[in-house]
Amino acid sequence: MKRMFNPIAAACLALSASTVANTAQAPDIQRPVTQKSDSNSRTTVKTNFFCDRTSLTAEQRKRQQEIAMSLRSSLLGVRELSDGYEFELPFKPGTYQKLAEFTPMEHSCCPFFDIAIRLEREGGKLWWRLTGEEGVKEFIRAEFSPWFKRQSN
Repeated sequence: MKRMFNPIAAACLALSASTVANTAQAPDIQRPVTQKSDSNSRTTVKTNFFCDRTSLTAEQRKRQQEIAMSLRSSLLGVRELSDGYEFELPFKPGTYQKLAEFTPMEHSCCPFFDIAIRLEREGGKLWWRLTGEEGVKEFIRAEFSPWFKRQSN
């Protein structure tokens, strides 16, 4: 019996190889851990804290870094919260636009963050809030360390 080339099977094989290669290049990725809760037999998913560097293209990562540097340079302050931090920025349309572009990229890399953009009334400040489960504060402090160093200068 003669074997024929199956383009669909070849595409699936190539995609699988690509996925394995991308995972091998990003060793800091950890998979979510499911834990069974005893109360009411609910299943909760606890996500390990990691930056999924494969969630963005090289161009998107470059843009994310550019925006982060710009936002960091205009940072006015950092407020510690019980479950994270708020970063204070001046309200300017350009700053808001950069933050609105940056936020979905950050959420893609770090889906365990609760993220909020908040504007104070009557010309007040712009706030970017990062919060999450227990332990996320330490992750934010490490991952955004240049933002905190800016405040000590």
